[in-house]
Amino acid sequence: MANRSLNAAALLLAALALLELGLLHLGAGLEHRLSDAFVRAHAARLAPDPGIVIVDIDEASLARLQDDYGRWPWPRAIYAEMLPGLLAQQPAAVVFDLSFSERDIDRPDSDQALADLLRDQPRVYVPSLRLSAQDDARGVPLSQFGPPMGAHPTAAARDDARAMLLPPLVLPPEAWRTGLINFEEESDGVGRAYLLRMNVQGWEFPSLPVRIAADLGWAVPPGESLLLHWRGGGGIGYRHVSFADLHADLLRRQRQRPADEFRDRIVIIGSAASMLHDLRVTPLANRYPGVEILATALDNLKHGRWMQRPPAWAAPLLALLLIALLWLAFHRRGHALAIGVAFAVVSTALLAGAWAAVPRLWLLPVLLPLGFAWAFYFSAALLEYLRERRARRQAVQLFGRFLNPVVVNQLMERGETVESLSGRQHEVSVLFSDIRGFTSLSETRPPQEIVELLNRYFSRQVAVVFRHGGTLDKFIGDCIMAFWGAPIPDAQHAQRAVACALDMQRELLAFREELGAAAGDFDVGIGIHSGTAVVGFIGAEQKLDYTAIGDTVNLASRVEGLTKGVARILVSSDTMEACATQFRFAPRGSFKVKGRAQDVQLYEPAYESGTEPGKGETS
Repeated sequence: MANRSLNAAALLLAALALLELGLLHLGAGLEHRLSDAFVRAHAARLAPDPGIVIVDIDEASLARLQDDYGRWPWPRAIYAEMLPGLLAQQPAAVVFDLSFSERDIDRPDSDQALADLLRDQPRVYVPSLRLSAQDDARGVPLSQFGPPMGAHPTAAARDDARAMLLPPLVLPPEAWRTGLINFEEESDGVGRAYLLRMNVQGWEFPSLPVRIAADLGWAVPPGESLLLHWRGGGGIGYRHVSFADLHADLLRRQRQRPADEFRDRIVIIGSAASMLHDLRVTPLANRYPGVEILATALDNLKHGRWMQRPPAWAAPLLALLLIALLWLAFHRRGHALAIGVAFAVVSTALLAGAWAAVPRLWLLPVLLPLGFAWAFYFSAALLEYLRERRARRQAVQLFGRFLNPVVVNQLMERGETVESLSGRQHEVSVLFSDIRGFTSLSETRPPQEIVELLNRYFSRQVAVVFRHGGTLDKFIGDCIMAFWGAPIPDAQHAQRAVACALDMQRELLAFREELGAAAGDFDVGIGIHSGTAVVGFIGAEQKLDYTAIGDTVNLASRVEGLTKGVARILVSSDTMEACATQFRFAPRGSFKVKGRAQDVQLYEPAYESGTEPGKGETS
C-alpha cells in the first residue's frame, strides 16, 4: 500500500512537471524572477563598453533648448546643425534612437535640411518600427518599402503583401540605413531579448543592431531574437553626454570638448528622460531607458557575448530526474529527514550552479524543477509519516501485549516495527511457569470463580515478568511462557530471568496466603534455559504473536516439566553458568531429556542472602 501511494505521488508530480514545464509555462514568471535577480547582481559588476556613448536628450537639454527650439519635438534641423561636427570626429557609427517617420508639416525646411545631410552619410543609422499586424491591410506595400529598409523576400513573400510599418519617411529612401527597434516584453511583462530579425508577410526585416553589425563586420547569431547580456546597474550604465552640452560645443568656433572624443565610437542619440516615456521594464529596472537597451544590444553583438537558455526539454528532464532520485531514496526506506537534508544540499548546489552559470552566459531553469521535486518530497514525507504512524500504532498494539510499557517506548524511540523485529536471532533466556495442583482446586469451585482466580494470578505474575524486563510470549492453558534478551538485546538476560523466577515464587506464596485453606495444593513449576533462538512476529495478518522458536525454547519447556517432585524452580547449566556469581545454585541432578543424547544438569536457584527455597509440591 505504501509503495503504491509513493508511486502514485511520483507519477502525479512527474506528469504535472511535464505539463507545466513542457506546455503550459504558467509559472515561468517565477523562474524568470530568479534568473533576473542573478542577472541583476552580475550586471552590477560588469562595466559597459566605453566604445558606446549615448548622447542623451535629458531633462536638462529639454529645458535649456526650449527657448531656441521650442517644446519637444524639436525641429530636425537641430540634428543637421550638430552632425557635421560629430561626423568630423570619425565615429564608427551614429545611431538615432528617435523616430523620423512623421514629417514636420509646419517646418518642412527643417526636415529637408536633415534629409540633405543624411542622403550620403553611410555611418548614420535611423530606426523603423513594426506596428500591429491587425492593421496590415492598411499598411505600406512591402515590394516598394522592403528593399530600402534592408528587407529581403523569402519564398513565402507575395507581390501584393502589405504591412503596417513606420519607416523613416522624413528621409529619402536612399538614406534609409534603418532597422527595426521593436522591443517585446515576455508573458510576465519584462523585456529580456532584443529583436534580431522579423518575418513580415514573407519578408525578412533586420533589426537596427543587426543592420549596424552587418556594416561593421560583427557576427550575428541565428534566430529571431538576442537574449541580452546586461551590463551596469539598474540606472544609467553607458557613458552619457548631455545633448545640450554637445550641441553647444559643436556650434562654437573654439570648441572646449576633446576633438577625438567620439573617434571610432558608436554614438547613440536618444533620450533617457522620463518625460519622453521611452522607458521599459527589464531585469535591471522597471523603468529602464530604451536607449540603454539599444546600447546593450549593440554591445552584445560587438563582443559576441549574449545570454543563452538550454533546450526546452532541459527543465522537464531535470524535474523528472530529481523526482526519480527522491522516489528511489524513499523507495529504499531512507529516513525522511536525512533525505530532506541531502536534497536541500542538492537544491543549494543547483541554485549555486545557476548563479555561477550567468557570467558564463547561461540562464539555467532550476527553480520550477526544484519546486516540483520539493512538492514530491513533502508528499512522500507525509506518506512516510502516515505509514510510520500506522506501523507504530500497530506495533504499540502488538508490543503492549507482550512487553512492559517502558520497553515499548524504547522500541518506539528506536523506530522498530513489526517487520524490523521479525526473523532475528537472539541470545535469550526462556522461562516456562506451569500451575500444579489446579485440578483439585477446580473441582471445588464454580467455573466463573476459577476463571477469576486464574486471571488474578496471571495478572500478578505478568506484572513480575514486566518488572524484570521480560517479554511475555504467550499463555498456554495454565502455563506462562516468557523470555529475556529480545526484542532489546540484553547481556544480563539469564540474571533477569532467574531473578524473575524467584520473585514469581515469592508472588505465588503471597497469593497462596491470600487464598488460605482454599489454596489446597495450588503450586507452580518454573523452568529456565538460556541459548540461541529465533525471535519475531509469527502468525497470520489477523493475529500475530511475538514469540521465540527453536531448540532453546523446547529445552526450557522440558526443564519446566522436570520440576515436578524435584524443585519449584529449575534452571539448566547454561543458565546457571551465565549468572553463577549473582545467585546460589543447588545441583538437583542429571536428567534425560527427549531429543538430547546427553543428560541435562539442572540446578535450583536462590538469592545469596535468602533461605533455601522449598521443594515444589506434587499434584
